[in-house]
Amino acid sequence: MKKAFHNITSVAMALLVLFSTSSFTVDKHFCGSMLVDMAIFSEAESCGMEMHEHSDTTEDSVEQEFCCENQKIAIEGQDELKASRNSLDFDQQLFLATFTYSYINLFEVLPLQAVPNKDYTPPLLVRDVQLLDQVFLI
Repeated sequence: MKKAFHNITSVAMALLVLFSTSSFTVDKHFCGSMLVDMAIFSEAESCGMEMHEHSDTTEDSVEQEFCCENQKIAIEGQDELKASRNSLDFDQQLFLATFTYSYINLFEVLPLQAVPNKDYTPPLLVRDVQLLDQVFLI
């Protein structure tokens, strides 16, 4: 169970690092106020009404507002990852050393005690002594 939990945690952290460092772009194409197409990692397809720029040479040109609009949303990931190693000052090092020393000494290993009768088998019971003496555990 512990090994499975360890593997699941490792995979989850690897996926977290992968998704936090990746970046992508979402491209949307609106025709009026209606969403026509949305694409991730590529450009969205247009609705067929091309947005042409009008030429400024005509004198009676009326500015036209195009009904189509493209939106790009870029989501940037982290560019660089580095492990941060903070240095400990003397008080923190002293606390860490004393805590480790006292924690290790909490658990003393007891010496193995010799069992004197481990090679002898108990005698076979011929009769039930508790029943004969009528001694019952309550």
